[in-house]
Order: sequence, then C-alpha cells, then structure tokens
Amino acid sequence: MWRYVLRRLIESAVTLVLVTIVVFIGVRALPGDPARALAAEESDPETIAAIRAEYGLDQPIPVQYVRYVGKAVQGDLGTSARTRLSVTETIGHALPVTLQLATFAIVVAVLIGVGAGVVAAVRRRTASEWVANSVALLGLSIPNFWFGLMAVLIFAVAYPILPASGFVSVFDNPVESFRHLLMPAIVLGSGLAAVIMRQTRSAMLEALSADYVRTARAKGLGGTQVVLGHALRNSLIVVTTIVGLQLGLLISGAVVTEQIFVLPGFGKLTIDAVFTRDYPMIQGVVLVTATAYIGINLLVDLLYSVIDPRIRVGGRVT
Repeated sequence: MWRYVLRRLIESAVTLVLVTIVVFIGVRALPGDPARALAAEESDPETIAAIRAEYGLDQPIPVQYVRYVGKAVQGDLGTSARTRLSVTETIGHALPVTLQLATFAIVVAVLIGVGAGVVAAVRRRTASEWVANSVALLGLSIPNFWFGLMAVLIFAVAYPILPASGFVSVFDNPVESFRHLLMPAIVLGSGLAAVIMRQTRSAMLEALSADYVRTARAKGLGGTQVVLGHALRNSLIVVTTIVGLQLGLLISGAVVTEQIFVLPGFGKLTIDAVFTRDYPMIQGVVLVTATAYIGINLLVDLLYSVIDPRIRVGGRVT
C-alpha cells in the first residue's frame, strides 16, 4: 500500500509541476503587455520599468518560473496587482466560503441522487422510476443561473423564507449558515444529483443481477439488507468516483452560483482576476485548483479499498 501511495504522490507532484509550467507560460502568452496591464493608468516608461523590476518581468521566463516556484513552496504566491494584497491571504479568505458551499452541495446531491437512484433501480417499470428519471432529466437540463434566479424570486422575494444573498460561516452561526447556503447548495448540487442518480441506478441494476445478490437472497436475507448491505455498497465505488471528481469541479466552477447569491467565494475571486487581468491572482487560483484536483483524485483512489475490501490499493482483486 505504501509503495502505491508513494508512486501516486510522485505522479501527483509531476502533474502539478507540469500544470504550473503550462499556466505560467499561458498567462504570459496572453495578448498585451503584463506590465502595462498592471500599471493601469500610470503608463509612463518609469512606472512600467519599475513594475517590470518589481514582478521580475524583466528577467527570462525560466528565471521567472524558478523564482515563482521557490516562493510558492514557501507559501508566497505573490501580491495581487488589483488589490495589492497577498494572493495567499486573499485565497485563504475566499476558499473556505466555496468549500462550505461545495461540501453542502455534495451532501445535498448525494442524498438526493443516491436515494433516487436506489428507488429507480429497485422499483423498475413503476411510477417511482419514471419520476426519478424525470427529475434527473430536469436537473441536467435546467441552467444554474435560471434555477438560482427562480429560487431567489420564489423563496426570498415572493415568500421570504430564506435570505437572498450573503454568507455566514458555519463556525460562527450554524443555523444562519444553513439558511444562507441552502438555496445555493441546492442550485449548485442539482446537476450533480442528476448525474449521481443515473450512475447509481445503472450500478444498482448491475449489482442486483449479480450472483452474490442471488446468493444473499437464497440465504433468506431481507430485501432491505440485500439492497443496502450488498448491492448499494458495491455500487458506491461509482458514486465515490463521481463525487471526488465533482468536488474539485465545484470548488473552481461555482462562479455562477456565487454571483447570483453574492457569495465572496473562490469562483467569484477567479472570474474577477480574469476580468482584471490580475496575473498573480490567476496563477494562484489555478495552482490551488490543480492541487485540489490532484489531492481529491488520490483520496478517491485510496477510498476504493475501504468501500470494497476485495479491491486492493494496487488495483488487484482478492
């Protein structure tokens, strides 16, 4: 197991280095002069020269990259060109907001998706399966921005049950945090719930027709024990893969939801950095996003052996 973990860590490190190289070169390949973009209205030659020296833009690209990586290893991702604040501190304030939103959305999506998928698989060719498939199709078809606006219009304007915007940390006030994040989490998790439902249904149908399920039923086990204890447990491998991949996507892709509900999260920070051509911030958010994806994928691989004891970490089946 430790050999596998070490090999995956090495692969992850190599992937992360390649990502930083691509992002570093890609940002500098954007049209326009980065120094002039950072200077904004102060476009005199002296100011531009000072900015080039401050950010190391007057040095060769390899030297700039080595300098950037050296500081990043120490936790210094540079200074935002827009706010003049530390990129690390700015991301540190925005990331917990998106993490709480993404975690809540994942919980909502798993509860709805797995439950609906199990019902659709167990009660095939019934009204329950038809309703579950219809809801999944709606979840995949409805855009998040429209769903979010309708949710605000109904539950915050027409019937003021939930707040329309704002954020409260779960560590400060769990109840208010729940109220502020409920609508954004449902909007963000609706599409994921539909995907989980479809995949759970397919995996459950395959598991329910397997020999070990027939054997369990032949031994006299109850239907609930067979479905939850045998079929669902083996189907969770597919769900774990989807949730692991989607968690990284939700961290970086919650832009629309955060804009609608005015949440000061990671997605809003990313789009603001792109629009203002804040190069240090763009590099920082991409580096954090890539690290999150790599770490989550490694964790998902290790969870396989916990969910299904037949699977060893090295990929062999006992």
